[in-house]
Amino acid sequence: MLSLARWRKVLLGVVALCAILWLADRLWPLPMPADDLARVVLAEDGTPLWRFADAEGVWRYPISVEQVSPYYLEALLTYEDRWFYQHPGVNPLALLRATWQNLSGGRVLSGGSTLSMQVARLLDPHARTLPGKLRQLWRTAQLEWHLSKREILELYLNRAPFGGTLQGVAAASWAYLGKSPLQLTPSEAALLAVLPQAPSRLRPDRHPQRARAARDKVLQRLGEYAVWPLQRIAEAQEEPLLLAPRQEPALAPLLARRLNRADSPPLIRTTLDAALQRRLEDLLMGWRARLPERTSAAILVVESQSMAVRAYLGSVDLNDERRFGHVDMVSALRSPGSTLKPFLYAMAMDEGLIHSESLLQDVPRRYGDYRPGNFSQGFSGPVAASSALALSLNLPAVQLLEAYGPKRFAAQMRSGGVPLSLPALAEPNLSLILGGGGSRLEDLVSGYSAFAREGMSATIRLQPDAPLLERRLLSPGSAWIIRRILSGQARPDRDPHAELVQRPQLAWKTGTSYGFRDAWSIGVGPRYLIGIWIGRPDGTPVPGQFGLASAAPLMLQVHDVLSNRDSQRGITTPIPAVPANVGVAAICWPLGQPMSRQDPNCRRQRFAWTLDNTTPPTLLAQDQPLGMGLLEKVWVNGEGRRVDASCAGAQARDIALWPAPLEPWLPRVERREARLPAIEPSCPPQVPATAPPLSIVGIRGGDQLRRPTTSHEPLRLDVSALGGSGQRWWFLNGAPVGETQGQGSLATRFESVGHYELSVLDASGQTARVEFQVNE
Repeated sequence: MLSLARWRKVLLGVVALCAILWLADRLWPLPMPADDLARVVLAEDGTPLWRFADAEGVWRYPISVEQVSPYYLEALLTYEDRWFYQHPGVNPLALLRATWQNLSGGRVLSGGSTLSMQVARLLDPHARTLPGKLRQLWRTAQLEWHLSKREILELYLNRAPFGGTLQGVAAASWAYLGKSPLQLTPSEAALLAVLPQAPSRLRPDRHPQRARAARDKVLQRLGEYAVWPLQRIAEAQEEPLLLAPRQEPALAPLLARRLNRADSPPLIRTTLDAALQRRLEDLLMGWRARLPERTSAAILVVESQSMAVRAYLGSVDLNDERRFGHVDMVSALRSPGSTLKPFLYAMAMDEGLIHSESLLQDVPRRYGDYRPGNFSQGFSGPVAASSALALSLNLPAVQLLEAYGPKRFAAQMRSGGVPLSLPALAEPNLSLILGGGGSRLEDLVSGYSAFAREGMSATIRLQPDAPLLERRLLSPGSAWIIRRILSGQARPDRDPHAELVQRPQLAWKTGTSYGFRDAWSIGVGPRYLIGIWIGRPDGTPVPGQFGLASAAPLMLQVHDVLSNRDSQRGITTPIPAVPANVGVAAICWPLGQPMSRQDPNCRRQRFAWTLDNTTPPTLLAQDQPLGMGLLEKVWVNGEGRRVDASCAGAQARDIALWPAPLEPWLPRVERREARLPAIEPSCPPQVPATAPPLSIVGIRGGDQLRRPTTSHEPLRLDVSALGGSGQRWWFLNGAPVGETQGQGSLATRFESVGHYELSVLDASGQTARVEFQVNE
């Protein structure tokens, strides 16, 4: 029996040993792995999209025990360390067995390392010598001291070598098998369990026979210990070694770069659909040959209700330097062209300025130094709001923005989540609606979500944990009507009492920026929003490239891909309900008001979508000549001739007239002088004190005229006068050249080049003049 003194010595020895171990643990701490910048960008289902390797070029896919197939865990522990959860880090029996087998065989036949010892070697590599083995044992003791068995196992799952630049079972499963480690079959689990034993020698993509033999060895061990049924093992042994094409994650590179920040976690999760992303990247790569040299493209696909981004293609090819493939055009600031027009028309409806068939003016107009024109270089004259939007006419949009207000429009867009960028110190002006500002593809798609979300625009969501941020941009009614117009269903049923029907079609709008620099197409489908941009990232013009010809075909092809996927999956989308405040009204031009078709002032009847049963009157341009309104009161005698109000038997009559700037585009029977009754010579109406302003139609000030190169005849020009009253006298450079009555035209010939001044004088004394140049 030990004396008290000896017990004290033993106790002091134990205390001293513990103190030494504690001090050694502090002096040589366990080298736990730190964040070494190896990150993986994941699709929504966990599929790796892109990887950022660490400083040594190694990429990992961090996982937990629950994210690995039970087959793999059973195969790993059976083959590597059956007593992992029982031993303290070192298995003495395994060490003795391995030592005896190696000595008796004269070579290394078996290893006695536990999983804990293998993790220790992974964390602190060392030489296979006696000092190295002692160092390994010390690190193993530290592991068991500081970490739980689960934490040690997860270190192995994420750090074990699998050949090349792969570390961890998840990276190996995706690289070799193209699937999640949770979906491993028994045969695949056995294969991955043995690879870390000799990752270079057993790489299945390089040495399939060796890998299969090693797999079968693991399966045999599982049978010996009765871990798996014999039938499962037999089936696994019969299974061939099937590998997926070896591919490192290489999808959505520009999105991955955008999300990879200094504080990003090892796994960067996104909302992308990996299969769709791969399909569209292949599609866009096929389009590369159709694009002009140095031209790039961007595609953004967003699920409209959740605003989750399902596909993100910022360029044609990341590695194509000639096309500036490193520039992300989803987030780049560009001129939006005509893609802003649907918002303006919807806001004007909400404001009560127009309905869907309001009469607008597609005529030449000058605003100071700003002289907008149409893409087609022509003018249509009278046009409905729905047609003006569907045809993307510029002049009606400018007229509408002038009435609504550029500053107000920009502010409404900003508050609705679609900011428009302007040069420093610049203020919104009329050019804004034709692309005179800057926007981003992602912002435009966010704005177009209002047409699919009952007027609420929402910011796109790139990651699952991003909140859904939405703002009111439009009313549900105007959003519904504009979506109808953009989908080719501009006019309601001609029976105003017919049921309102919405077919789930694609609504879309194209745009082209000044100088053919940017081609756009934005689509609103049953489930998805599609944004397309095509152009040169450096801003160089590409003649002949415009939205309808360049971007729209790609957008329609993307829409077909999405529609076919949904059809194959049996996914249907409910038809949006018609907002309660949307109605149908039969209106007449030129007044834009409901009236009977038999009314003589109903010159053209149209059926319009309306909001809250309101039918705004025809919108006049702010430069509309005074005294030339749409409804003119005249007095007529019993024979229907126009007389002065003081004449005997004079009766008042209201006559609807078209806006004065539309006169040149109207049939002669619809023009002002044809609509007004003939004058009674015996009692003519008095000339108003203020006659309508006189203006020249057919040529504009500052025009540069040129004779056609194929003609040898002098240049001929037909002009007429608008407004004024009575007879007109014409002068060219001060010399009289002719007279006209009313709106009759004057034919003028120019024999020589030079500067000319054309002027006209009417019976009321008004004059108008224009200066222009005739060139060779």
